[in-house]
Amino acid sequence: MKDSDKEPLTFEKVWLLFQETDKKFLETDKKFLEMERVLTEKFGETDKKFQELHKIFKESNKKTRELEELFIGQWGKLVESLVEGSLVKLLNERGIMVQQTFERSRSRKLDKEIEIDIIACNGQEVVAVEVKTSLSEKHVKEFVEKLKVFKQAFPQYSNNKIYGAVAFLRASSNADKFAYKKGLFVIKATGDSAKILNDEKFKPTAY
Repeated sequence: MKDSDKEPLTFEKVWLLFQETDKKFLETDKKFLEMERVLTEKFGETDKKFQELHKIFKESNKKTRELEELFIGQWGKLVESLVEGSLVKLLNERGIMVQQTFERSRSRKLDKEIEIDIIACNGQEVVAVEVKTSLSEKHVKEFVEKLKVFKQAFPQYSNNKIYGAVAFLRASSNADKFAYKKGLFVIKATGDSAKILNDEKFKPTAY
């Protein structure tokens, strides 16, 4: 043991040791604060970039949806035009002698608004047509529900026989066959006109 270790601790020595220890703690604390500042700054920059990227994606998705809706809307109008232009002739060939057609008929007589894309009529018979760019089984089911309340929604046709038809550019998952089984006329837009796909044995369901 050194003689210096035998020396009793004095206030001055204790105070000196305390100052040296405190200085080390301060230096360590300073390093931690600097590290925290750097990390906060880096995370802040990353978060800012993430927010900017998120904003870009949101704007991009919005524009994509708008373009998709515009595209579908324009195709829908084209299909409606093709079908409406041929509808009277097509139905007359099937023995339903309609004379007039009306597009986008709306009714608010029930709890919700009901819209029929095309109505063809002759005073005794009505053919309500649902037009879709891409027809699905879900669309067919929803349209059948419309037909069930058609006379309530459009009471001016309450004494008429109501038939249904679905018209489309393309059909998914055999939706056209499903519509046939539901007693609907199945109309496909082709080229610059349209044609009925139902065979001669087909008997439409009257509502």
